[in-house]
Amino acid sequence: MKKVFVKNSSGVLKKVLMCRPTFLKAVPINEIARKWQDVGLDVEIMEKEHRELVKAFEDNGVEVVMVEADSRRGNSVFSRDFGGCIREGYILGRFKEPVRFLERDVYEEKMKELNIPKVAECKNGLFEGGDFTFLDNDTLAIGIVERSNEEGIEEIRKSLSKYGYKVIEVPCDKKYLHLDLCFNLVDEKLAVAYRDGLPETFLKVLDEKGIATISITEECVFKHGCNLQSIGDKRVISLKSNGYVNEELRKRGFKVIELDITEILKAGGGPHCMTFPLSRL
Repeated sequence: MKKVFVKNSSGVLKKVLMCRPTFLKAVPINEIARKWQDVGLDVEIMEKEHRELVKAFEDNGVEVVMVEADSRRGNSVFSRDFGGCIREGYILGRFKEPVRFLERDVYEEKMKELNIPKVAECKNGLFEGGDFTFLDNDTLAIGIVERSNEEGIEEIRKSLSKYGYKVIEVPCDKKYLHLDLCFNLVDEKLAVAYRDGLPETFLKVLDEKGIATISITEECVFKHGCNLQSIGDKRVISLKSNGYVNEELRKRGFKVIELDITEILKAGGGPHCMTFPLSRL
């Protein structure tokens, strides 16, 4: 029997790939980081925040594998972005921003070390994992926002067609950077979403699949209101500052693990961005 890696976006998370924020800076490559580029980030605070995220995973039975931090690729802390993991293996993306180019080879080598096969690769187009989500076991949604494009999605679609996946494009305004700033599945039939930032065609798909949403405002988009990390069995890692969403999740029977992360967020990514799932069943 072939090994199954990641079946969906909200099942029980078993193993993740991460990288410490030792060399992270607010590089002005997204709307959030531009506001902090002249201020600088406190490394000691970021390291503490990251340790607390790692501990939250480990306390909930999730194994954490680390990629070594390097001064030449400070944004590696946002491990989500190098690709996406599915049942059969992983998709290797292609970065748009030169500051992130070195990450691709490092993460590809790490996946070889972990014996996770590469089943698709963007060689000409662009694709980053912040734009990637399952809608169900056989339907993948990929955002066309700032860092992924139609050419990259078409490369993925062709490579994955033999496995029976349907790939849906989700175009959004570039200012939202990645799909996971506007949409994040937290349970099989529940997502947190900025509905006004999503196309009507995608909202219709959600309705057809019976996926309900907890809606946030545009202001919350840039405060990482959608950037939660589901770990399965109605458990979600969220930001302490994400009060409204956290309360709505609790009303629906979720255990919300709140983390006081503020400094890392200034570079443009939250808990979801910092987490690349390696095993989710």
